[in-house]
Amino acid sequence: MSEVLQTWFDRAQAQGPSLPGARAPWLANARQRSLDRFMAEGWPTTRHKDWRHTSLAFLQQQKFDGSRGTPSGFDLEALRQGQNGHWMVFVDGRFEAGLSRIGSLPEGVRIAPLAQVLAGDAGQLEASLGQAEEGGSPAALNLALAADGAYVELAARTSLDEPLHLVHIAAGAGAASFPRSVVLLGQGASATLVEHYLGSAGSFTLTNTVLRGRLERDARLTHLKVQQEHAEAFHLASVDIQQDEGSTYESHSISFGARLARNDIATRFNGRHCHALLNGLFYADGRRHVDHHTCIDHARPDSTSHEYYRGILSDSAQGVFTGRIQVRQGADGTDAIQRSDNLLLSRTARVTSQPELEIYADDVKCAHGATVGQIDEESLFYLRSRGLSEPHAHGVMTYAFAAQALQRIALEPMRRRVAATVRALLPGGSLLGDIA
Repeated sequence: MSEVLQTWFDRAQAQGPSLPGARAPWLANARQRSLDRFMAEGWPTTRHKDWRHTSLAFLQQQKFDGSRGTPSGFDLEALRQGQNGHWMVFVDGRFEAGLSRIGSLPEGVRIAPLAQVLAGDAGQLEASLGQAEEGGSPAALNLALAADGAYVELAARTSLDEPLHLVHIAAGAGAASFPRSVVLLGQGASATLVEHYLGSAGSFTLTNTVLRGRLERDARLTHLKVQQEHAEAFHLASVDIQQDEGSTYESHSISFGARLARNDIATRFNGRHCHALLNGLFYADGRRHVDHHTCIDHARPDSTSHEYYRGILSDSAQGVFTGRIQVRQGADGTDAIQRSDNLLLSRTARVTSQPELEIYADDVKCAHGATVGQIDEESLFYLRSRGLSEPHAHGVMTYAFAAQALQRIALEPMRRRVAATVRALLPGGSLLGDIA
């Protein structure tokens, strides 16, 4: 056993008895099997097919402890920017009631910290918390060490009136957190979930997060994730959604932070007439690395999926997109679109796009495309000839590239918030003014 794996094994053994729900035999067994799997497989390496473009070697060199930090300077009201909604704040993977503002909830809606649910009646989560065999080895380690997260349950034909915001703060120097959230929407229910990942620490931190969702017939979930952790953070995320007939899942993955960010997003159609929109935008500079790995499983007929990812890279940053669409036998009537478009702002930036289509049905419409390019010099010259400075012209063209992803975010306050962040990050973006 390597020293790196031994550290995680010792941590799991020490924390296991005190984790919420530790007395539930099924959960103790699931955690042990998850730990055993992680110990057998270890962190993924570039020899793994799904990880050949993303190395975790530097992550394995870091030492993470279990201490929790204090989010110095964090102001929930400043983050809210006057937006309504239900706000849950987690610091280094643990719910902070004093910083949260859940507010009153409609009848049929339950929102609670996962630790509270596990401590009360862990049995109700046995079918939805997840199994050791699901996902990659980072997801298995998450299940072995997860102590908290959000539990969201909506009864049939219930709507969450305002967005639910989950704010995750990496605060402790060298802290590693393992939040796991569960979202269950009954028949015809609808909700908007916004995840914010922030960092107040200046040293290496690890966020290994998992979100599991089940959408029953005709349910609708809009999921916006904004990752803005600090420049020395590692962010590993897994999203697993199960969709029943007629349900809709919209995912907007916005990645602007972390030294290394990996997002695994998967959804499976378990009934007819499902729809999924997977929309992503990332910006990476310096030597940062951003990886989106998606899988849409068309297991039933007459369903649609639209997938659009856009990346902007400068300096020596690296981006990766791997999108897999699987159309199973009998899934006739499938209509799937996938695009990956990337803009390189320097000659040393790199991006890898890899679409994967597996089609085992005949009557389908599937299309994919990928582009990698730089700012068009003729268009740049045109803007310069109209009186724009070079930084301003660069900012206009780069923002126009990002705006196509932003326009798919229907929630206007969040669209404007993300747009402002994009402008602040991009070269020349400060000259663009307040546009969305």
